[in-house]
Amino acid sequence: MAAHLLLIRRLSLLICCLLTVQWATGQESDSAPVWGYRCVNSRCQKVALDGASGSESKAVSLSVCRLYCDGEFGTVWPRPTGDFRLGNNLIRVNPGAIEFQWGKRYEALNKYWGGSVERFRDQLLKKAAGEEIRSGGKKVAVKVDVGGDSLVLNHETDESYKLAIHGGEDDQVQVTIEAANYFGARHALETLAQLMVFDDIRNELQVVADVEIQDAPVYPHRGLALDTSRNYVSVAAIKKTIDALAMVKMNVFHWHITDSQSFPLVIKSQPTLHTFGAYSRKQIYTAANVQDIVQYALTRGVRVIPELDAPAHVGEGWEKTNLTTCFNFQPWTKYCVEPPCGQLDPTKDKVYDVLEDIYREMNDMFTHSDVFHMGGDEVSLSCWNSSVEVQQWMKAQGWGLQEVDFLKLWNHFQTNALQRLDKSLKDNRPIVMWTSRLTEEPYVDQYLDKDRYIIQIWTTGDDPKIAALLEKGYKLIMSNYDALYLDCGFAGWVQGGNNWCSPYIGWQKVYNNDLKSLGGQYSSQILGAEGALWTEQADHHSLDGRFWPRVSALAERLWTDPREGWQSADSRMLVHRERLVENGIAAESLQPQWCLQNEGECPIVQNP
Repeated sequence: MAAHLLLIRRLSLLICCLLTVQWATGQESDSAPVWGYRCVNSRCQKVALDGASGSESKAVSLSVCRLYCDGEFGTVWPRPTGDFRLGNNLIRVNPGAIEFQWGKRYEALNKYWGGSVERFRDQLLKKAAGEEIRSGGKKVAVKVDVGGDSLVLNHETDESYKLAIHGGEDDQVQVTIEAANYFGARHALETLAQLMVFDDIRNELQVVADVEIQDAPVYPHRGLALDTSRNYVSVAAIKKTIDALAMVKMNVFHWHITDSQSFPLVIKSQPTLHTFGAYSRKQIYTAANVQDIVQYALTRGVRVIPELDAPAHVGEGWEKTNLTTCFNFQPWTKYCVEPPCGQLDPTKDKVYDVLEDIYREMNDMFTHSDVFHMGGDEVSLSCWNSSVEVQQWMKAQGWGLQEVDFLKLWNHFQTNALQRLDKSLKDNRPIVMWTSRLTEEPYVDQYLDKDRYIIQIWTTGDDPKIAALLEKGYKLIMSNYDALYLDCGFAGWVQGGNNWCSPYIGWQKVYNNDLKSLGGQYSSQILGAEGALWTEQADHHSLDGRFWPRVSALAERLWTDPREGWQSADSRMLVHRERLVENGIAAESLQPQWCLQNEGECPIVQNP
């Protein structure tokens, strides 16, 4: 009996403790804010909401204060490039009373507008972070005028827009958006979402009442390259990444979909590739998966550019075709840059038959892309030279076994592969290739037509080969690894220490990677840039932190091309990072939250 009484007492005490914790937690979450902010000398200054001197009526939440107090551009990211007028009067609006009107409704755009409007409404609700938005507020009428129904997104697309917000004296806020096409108007909607904030002191959704913006990107190619072969990345994670790209008006998702470690893309006419090349039967991308991602991206103003890297970076899946050389040779350091080794054998005609099948099916999957990436980097001449069959074929052509001869072999592959690609795509679209020995003297002029090939730079930004390519008239996309490789700065994975491109690249260096300085007098030939993540040490569990907010820094560099350095963007970046998190993006923290709440108190100011 005594034991039973003791047990009952302990259970009663436990229940009491749980109720106390629950009550305390509930009290904490329901309590009103104790801090507010006032704009003092263009900085948001923290003030206690203690009822003294009418502090509650004069103070606003941090998000509201930063929007109109942070100088000329508020907290908009990326910073607009044209005329920009931002008033300091905010109006309470009703998120349930936002109506869209179209000057001319194009049927071809209906499903795209449906997706964009749904996304916009979802962004507004997320601003409250689960708190109930106080009812009432003005209606919002958004009138959208676009010049046509084109869904062509390429280097010539006009992505400019005009956005105006006027509070007026009546019961509604009038928003007007003007753009040449859907993509510019969609960008305007992203900006509008950033100009609407949640005041957690009053539990209101508010919008700036007086805004005039004219905006357009500086660079037409604003992208992110993701490798999904070294480690598989889920479809959901890819879509989440595209959502974040859309938030900062990036317009290219470059999909490095296969490599030597795995072949996850399902090619129905060549099923051996994914059957033996994927990590598992679940870690694949079907045609339906790809088409879904392409459509999802286009709705968000992003085009998907596919890459099939060859003749190097092939291995798993391909080895069953008997079309490779040096597959998984050891020691791998003699034949390739990382295991497993593998290159296509250019001397076998069947290689080009298989490539044609792949190209044809990829073209059916990757619609809305007028560019194809053929890879072409890190070709190992020692790999080809390890094959007696390759050596015999080369000798039969009257060639030797020196570098110049293996570059002829490489050109033989590239010429035949391009012919099959053109046959499959039925057009002569631009081809992108990574920098390599083939893009250097004396081979580049001989083998790569500058009017057909775009060269993607992955060497350092001060590499003299960049100037050499520009002088020859080639167009470039920058991914210089010393500023734009997002996998740098982690532990080595084939040896101790850090990985090959360490140290870690902070957002500041990404932001300051000035393409005009890199290009000099030929900078107009630089189409833009891509941040790149090679996933030897990343997958969908770690993707957000690798990308964000560093890709946001690249976004402002490419959209705005600011003449100022990262210091001028530091304050806005902290607010923007919070916006990413608000939208479910697990962006890396940049500073203690105290720095966000005490603007200007953390940066070290250098004496002149």
